[in-house]
Amino acid sequence: MKKKNYNPENQPKAWFFLLPSLLVIVLFSIYPLFRSLFMSFQKGTLINQEYAGLQNYQMVLKDPVFFKAIRNTAIYAFSVVPIALILSLGIAWVIFEKVKFKSFFETIFFMPYVTSTIAIGIVFRYFFNGDYGIINYILGIFGIPAVNWLDSIQMSMPTLIIFGVWTSLAFNIIILLSGLRNIDEEHYKIARMFGATDGEIFRRITFPQLVPTITFLLTVNLIGSFKVYTQVYALFGGKAGIANSATTAVYYIYDKFHVANRPGIAMAATVILFLLILVVTFLQNKLMKRVGR
Repeated sequence: MKKKNYNPENQPKAWFFLLPSLLVIVLFSIYPLFRSLFMSFQKGTLINQEYAGLQNYQMVLKDPVFFKAIRNTAIYAFSVVPIALILSLGIAWVIFEKVKFKSFFETIFFMPYVTSTIAIGIVFRYFFNGDYGIINYILGIFGIPAVNWLDSIQMSMPTLIIFGVWTSLAFNIIILLSGLRNIDEEHYKIARMFGATDGEIFRRITFPQLVPTITFLLTVNLIGSFKVYTQVYALFGGKAGIANSATTAVYYIYDKFHVANRPGIAMAATVILFLLILVVTFLQNKLMKRVGR
Protein backbone atom coordinates (compact mmCIF):
# COMPACT_ATOMS: atom_id res chain seq x y z
CA MET A 1 0.00 0.00 0.00
CA LYS A 2 1.44 3.33 -1.07
CA LYS A 3 1.90 5.85 1.71
CA LYS A 4 0.19 9.17 1.08
CA ASN A 5 2.34 12.27 1.37
CA TYR A 6 1.31 15.31 3.39
CA ASN A 7 -0.63 17.80 1.29
CA PRO A 8 -0.60 21.42 2.57
CA GLU A 9 -3.79 22.09 0.60
CA ASN A 10 -5.70 19.84 3.01
CA GLN A 11 -4.74 21.91 6.05
CA PRO A 12 -7.56 24.49 5.72
CA LYS A 13 -10.06 21.64 5.44
CA ALA A 14 -8.62 20.01 8.56
CA TRP A 15 -8.93 23.27 10.53
CA PHE A 16 -12.50 23.63 9.26
CA PHE A 17 -13.48 20.22 10.67
CA LEU A 18 -11.61 20.90 13.92
CA LEU A 19 -13.17 24.33 14.37
CA PRO A 20 -16.36 23.22 16.26
CA SER A 21 -14.33 21.21 18.77
CA LEU A 22 -11.77 24.00 19.15
CA LEU A 23 -14.53 26.54 19.81
CA VAL A 24 -16.02 24.34 22.52
CA ILE A 25 -12.57 23.84 24.14
CA VAL A 26 -11.81 27.58 24.04
CA LEU A 27 -15.25 28.57 25.33
CA PHE A 28 -15.61 26.03 28.14
CA SER A 29 -11.98 25.25 29.11
CA ILE A 30 -9.43 27.87 28.10
CA TYR A 31 -11.57 31.00 28.61
CA PRO A 32 -12.79 29.99 32.13
CA LEU A 33 -9.19 29.26 33.11
CA PHE A 34 -7.96 32.74 32.16
CA ARG A 35 -11.14 34.33 33.49
CA SER A 36 -10.58 32.66 36.86
CA LEU A 37 -6.98 33.91 36.92
CA PHE A 38 -8.15 37.46 36.11
CA MET A 39 -10.91 37.38 38.78
CA SER A 40 -8.46 36.15 41.42
CA PHE A 41 -6.90 39.64 41.37
CA GLN A 42 -10.28 41.37 41.75
CA LYS A 43 -12.38 42.15 44.83
CA GLY A 44 -16.05 42.91 45.29
CA THR A 45 -19.12 41.20 43.83
CA LEU A 46 -19.49 39.86 40.30
CA ILE A 47 -21.25 43.05 39.23
CA ASN A 48 -18.91 45.52 40.92
CA GLN A 49 -15.26 44.45 40.86
CA GLU A 50 -12.02 46.36 41.27
CA TYR A 51 -8.33 45.47 41.26
CA ALA A 52 -7.08 44.02 44.56
CA GLY A 53 -3.59 42.77 43.70
CA LEU A 54 -2.52 39.79 45.79
CA GLN A 55 -5.01 40.53 48.57
CA ASN A 56 -7.24 37.54 47.74
CA TYR A 57 -4.29 35.14 47.77
CA GLN A 58 -3.13 36.51 51.11
CA MET A 59 -6.60 36.03 52.60
CA VAL A 60 -6.87 32.48 51.30
CA LEU A 61 -3.41 31.50 52.55
CA LYS A 62 -4.22 32.94 56.00
CA ASP A 63 -7.60 31.19 56.23
CA PRO A 64 -7.43 28.07 58.47
CA VAL A 65 -10.61 26.75 56.82
CA PHE A 66 -8.80 26.63 53.48
CA PHE A 67 -5.94 24.60 54.93
CA LYS A 68 -8.48 22.29 56.57
CA ALA A 69 -10.14 21.86 53.17
CA ILE A 70 -6.78 21.13 51.50
CA ARG A 71 -5.89 18.63 54.25
CA ASN A 72 -9.23 16.84 53.88
CA THR A 73 -8.83 16.81 50.10
CA ALA A 74 -5.34 15.31 50.39
CA ILE A 75 -6.56 12.68 52.88
CA TYR A 76 -9.41 11.80 50.53
CA ALA A 77 -7.23 11.67 47.41
CA PHE A 78 -4.36 9.65 48.89
CA SER A 79 -6.79 7.22 50.53
CA VAL A 80 -9.40 6.71 47.81
CA VAL A 81 -7.07 6.49 44.80
CA PRO A 82 -4.75 3.64 45.99
CA ILE A 83 -7.52 1.69 47.78
CA ALA A 84 -9.90 1.91 44.81
CA LEU A 85 -7.13 1.04 42.33
CA ILE A 86 -6.00 -2.04 44.30
CA LEU A 87 -9.59 -3.28 44.70
CA SER A 88 -10.34 -2.58 41.03
CA LEU A 89 -7.22 -4.43 39.92
CA GLY A 90 -8.17 -7.48 42.01
CA ILE A 91 -11.78 -7.48 40.76
CA ALA A 92 -10.74 -6.96 37.12
CA TRP A 93 -8.19 -9.79 37.38
CA VAL A 94 -10.80 -12.18 38.84
CA ILE A 95 -13.35 -11.28 36.15
CA PHE A 96 -10.77 -11.63 33.38
CA GLU A 97 -9.34 -14.95 34.58
CA LYS A 98 -12.08 -16.76 36.49
CA VAL A 99 -15.50 -15.50 35.31
CA LYS A 100 -17.18 -16.92 32.21
CA PHE A 101 -19.84 -14.30 31.48
CA LYS A 102 -17.48 -11.31 31.39
CA SER A 103 -19.80 -9.00 29.41
CA PHE A 104 -22.59 -9.43 31.96
CA PHE A 105 -20.36 -8.52 34.90
CA GLU A 106 -18.81 -5.61 32.98
CA THR A 107 -22.31 -4.19 32.47
CA ILE A 108 -23.11 -4.59 36.17
CA PHE A 109 -19.91 -2.85 37.27
CA PHE A 110 -20.30 -0.07 34.70
CA MET A 111 -23.87 0.84 35.72
CA PRO A 112 -22.83 2.94 38.77
CA TYR A 113 -20.55 5.01 36.51
CA VAL A 114 -23.47 6.17 34.34
CA THR A 115 -25.74 6.73 37.35
CA SER A 116 -26.04 10.18 38.91
CA THR A 117 -23.73 10.65 41.90
CA ILE A 118 -26.50 12.58 43.64
CA ALA A 119 -28.86 9.62 43.29
CA ILE A 120 -26.22 7.21 44.57
CA GLY A 121 -25.47 9.60 47.44
CA ILE A 122 -29.13 9.56 48.51
CA VAL A 123 -29.05 5.76 48.58
CA PHE A 124 -25.83 5.76 50.59
CA ARG A 125 -27.37 8.23 53.06
CA TYR A 126 -29.90 5.50 53.85
CA PHE A 127 -27.15 2.88 54.03
CA PHE A 128 -25.12 4.97 56.51
CA ASN A 129 -28.09 6.21 58.55
CA GLY A 130 -27.30 5.82 62.25
CA ASP A 131 -30.80 4.65 63.22
CA TYR A 132 -32.02 2.37 60.43
CA GLY A 133 -29.10 2.08 57.99
CA ILE A 134 -28.21 -1.30 56.52
CA ILE A 135 -24.52 -0.85 57.42
CA ASN A 136 -25.25 -0.63 61.14
CA TYR A 137 -27.73 -3.49 60.82
CA ILE A 138 -25.01 -5.72 59.37
CA LEU A 139 -22.58 -4.60 62.08
CA GLY A 140 -25.21 -5.45 64.69
CA ILE A 141 -25.42 -9.03 63.39
CA PHE A 142 -21.75 -9.45 64.33
CA GLY A 143 -22.23 -7.76 67.69
CA ILE A 144 -20.48 -4.51 66.67
CA PRO A 145 -22.00 -1.31 68.13
CA ALA A 146 -23.74 1.08 65.72
CA VAL A 147 -21.57 3.82 64.22
CA ASN A 148 -22.69 7.41 63.70
CA TRP A 149 -21.47 7.60 60.12
CA LEU A 150 -23.01 10.91 59.00
CA ASP A 151 -23.35 13.07 62.12
CA SER A 152 -19.95 12.61 63.72
CA ILE A 153 -16.93 14.84 63.22
CA GLN A 154 -14.60 11.85 63.55
CA MET A 155 -16.52 9.68 61.03
CA SER A 156 -17.25 12.25 58.30
CA MET A 157 -14.03 11.70 56.36
CA PRO A 158 -14.00 7.86 56.72
CA THR A 159 -17.60 7.79 55.45
CA LEU A 160 -16.70 10.04 52.52
CA ILE A 161 -13.67 7.87 51.71
CA ILE A 162 -15.79 4.68 51.69
CA PHE A 163 -18.28 6.36 49.36
CA GLY A 164 -15.46 7.66 47.16
CA VAL A 165 -13.88 4.22 46.85
CA TRP A 166 -17.18 2.68 45.80
CA THR A 167 -17.90 5.36 43.17
CA SER A 168 -14.38 4.95 41.72
CA LEU A 169 -14.56 1.19 41.17
CA ALA A 170 -16.75 1.13 38.05
CA PHE A 171 -14.54 3.27 35.79
CA ASN A 172 -11.33 1.64 37.03
CA ILE A 173 -12.57 -1.91 36.45
CA ILE A 174 -13.71 -1.21 32.87
CA ILE A 175 -10.41 0.46 31.93
CA LEU A 176 -8.35 -2.31 33.58
CA LEU A 177 -10.35 -5.00 31.77
CA SER A 178 -9.58 -3.22 28.49
CA GLY A 179 -5.90 -3.21 29.43
CA LEU A 180 -5.99 -6.93 30.27
CA ARG A 181 -7.51 -7.73 26.88
CA ASN A 182 -4.62 -6.01 25.12
CA ILE A 183 -2.05 -8.38 26.65
CA ASP A 184 -0.94 -11.05 24.19
CA GLU A 185 -2.31 -14.47 25.18
CA GLU A 186 0.92 -16.10 24.01
CA HIS A 187 2.71 -14.69 27.06
CA TYR A 188 0.36 -16.59 29.35
CA LYS A 189 0.59 -19.81 27.34
CA ILE A 190 4.38 -19.82 27.41
CA ALA A 191 4.46 -18.98 31.14
CA ARG A 192 2.08 -21.87 31.94
CA MET A 193 4.15 -24.23 29.78
CA PHE A 194 7.09 -23.55 32.08
CA GLY A 195 4.95 -24.08 35.19
CA ALA A 196 4.48 -20.48 36.32
CA THR A 197 1.93 -19.96 39.06
CA ASP A 198 -0.91 -17.41 38.86
CA GLY A 199 0.98 -15.12 41.24
CA GLU A 200 4.16 -15.26 39.16
CA ILE A 201 2.19 -14.62 35.96
CA PHE A 202 0.55 -11.60 37.52
CA ARG A 203 3.82 -10.15 38.86
CA ARG A 204 6.00 -10.81 35.82
CA ILE A 205 3.55 -10.49 32.91
CA THR A 206 0.24 -8.87 33.80
CA PHE A 207 1.33 -6.05 36.09
CA PRO A 208 4.26 -4.79 33.94
CA GLN A 209 1.98 -4.75 30.89
CA LEU A 210 -0.66 -2.82 32.85
CA VAL A 211 1.69 -0.05 34.03
CA PRO A 212 0.58 2.41 31.26
CA THR A 213 -3.08 1.73 32.09
CA ILE A 214 -2.44 2.11 35.83
CA THR A 215 -0.54 5.35 35.18
CA PHE A 216 -3.52 6.71 33.24
CA LEU A 217 -5.95 5.71 36.00
CA LEU A 218 -3.74 7.21 38.71
CA THR A 219 -3.57 10.52 36.83
CA VAL A 220 -7.30 10.68 36.14
CA ASN A 221 -8.30 9.53 39.63
CA LEU A 222 -5.90 11.90 41.39
CA ILE A 223 -7.20 14.89 39.44
CA GLY A 224 -10.79 13.80 40.08
CA SER A 225 -10.14 13.25 43.79
CA PHE A 226 -8.62 16.70 44.25
CA LYS A 227 -11.77 18.14 42.63
CA VAL A 228 -14.17 16.14 44.82
CA TYR A 229 -17.37 18.02 45.50
CA THR A 230 -20.43 16.12 44.27
CA GLN A 231 -19.77 13.20 46.63
CA VAL A 232 -19.65 15.58 49.61
CA TYR A 233 -22.82 17.39 48.55
CA ALA A 234 -24.72 14.17 47.89
CA LEU A 235 -23.62 12.23 50.96
CA PHE A 236 -24.18 14.98 53.54
CA GLY A 237 -27.32 16.50 52.05
CA GLY A 238 -25.83 19.69 50.64
CA LYS A 239 -23.48 20.29 53.57
CA ALA A 240 -19.83 19.46 54.19
CA GLY A 241 -20.50 17.12 57.07
CA ILE A 242 -21.23 18.04 60.67
CA ALA A 243 -19.43 21.31 61.57
CA ASN A 244 -17.85 21.30 58.07
CA SER A 245 -15.71 18.33 59.09
CA ALA A 246 -15.71 16.98 55.50
CA THR A 247 -15.14 20.27 53.69
CA THR A 248 -12.91 19.95 50.64
CA ALA A 249 -11.08 22.42 48.41
CA VAL A 250 -13.82 22.60 45.78
CA TYR A 251 -16.50 22.86 48.47
CA TYR A 252 -14.52 25.77 49.96
CA ILE A 253 -14.51 27.44 46.53
CA TYR A 254 -18.25 26.83 46.14
CA ASP A 255 -18.94 28.29 49.60
CA LYS A 256 -16.89 31.42 48.96
CA PHE A 257 -18.38 32.00 45.50
CA HIS A 258 -22.09 31.19 46.00
CA VAL A 259 -22.68 31.50 49.75
CA ALA A 260 -20.26 34.20 50.92
CA ASN A 261 -20.44 36.04 47.56
CA ARG A 262 -16.65 36.53 47.47
CA PRO A 263 -15.76 35.50 43.89
CA GLY A 264 -12.24 36.94 44.08
CA ILE A 265 -11.33 34.75 47.06
CA ALA A 266 -12.98 31.75 45.41
CA MET A 267 -10.97 32.25 42.22
CA ALA A 268 -7.74 32.69 44.17
CA ALA A 269 -8.42 29.35 45.87
CA THR A 270 -9.17 27.88 42.44
CA VAL A 271 -5.79 28.98 41.06
CA ILE A 272 -3.98 27.58 44.11
CA LEU A 273 -5.83 24.27 43.75
CA PHE A 274 -4.98 24.17 40.03
CA LEU A 275 -1.27 24.62 40.77
CA LEU A 276 -1.43 21.99 43.51
CA ILE A 277 -3.05 19.45 41.16
CA LEU A 278 -0.42 20.30 38.52
CA VAL A 279 2.45 19.61 40.93
CA VAL A 280 0.93 16.38 42.32
CA THR A 281 0.19 15.05 38.82
CA PHE A 282 3.72 15.89 37.64
CA LEU A 283 5.30 14.07 40.60
CA GLN A 284 3.00 11.08 40.17
CA ASN A 285 3.90 10.76 36.48
CA LYS A 286 7.62 10.95 37.31
CA LEU A 287 7.18 8.22 39.91
CA MET A 288 5.24 5.94 37.55
CA LYS A 289 7.88 6.35 34.83
CA ARG A 290 10.50 5.06 37.28
CA VAL A 291 8.24 2.14 38.22
CA GLY A 292 7.72 1.37 34.52
CA ARG A 293 11.46 1.06 33.98
